[in-house]
Amino acid sequence: MKPFTLMAVAAFLASAVVSTAAAAGPSTGPVVAKLQTPIAKRVRPIAGEAVFVCEADTCSAATPTSATNSVPSCRELARRVGALASFGADGAALDAEGLARCNLAARK
Repeated sequence: MKPFTLMAVAAFLASAVVSTAAAAGPSTGPVVAKLQTPIAKRVRPIAGEAVFVCEADTCSAATPTSATNSVPSCRELARRVGALASFGADGAALDAEGLARCNLAARK
């Protein structure tokens, strides 16, 4: 093979790998919150540009946006359903400090 052809094939393969990695994007798993106190009836609050379905002691957003797994989103949810015991997605849960900031907004 000629050097130019070899370089062209290498460039094509490298661009294919980069395109595949970019298409995969970030994880799109659900954002789940555990409530400190269970709620009496099912509610569907919106927080972080996503609809959460809350029943008993769990709220879940099956189709989160890039803004959903964040302290501001957690605060929005806590304002609507009460203090949270945990909040996060795919192993990216808020740490104790983030959860404490989130719960400052919790309804009493």
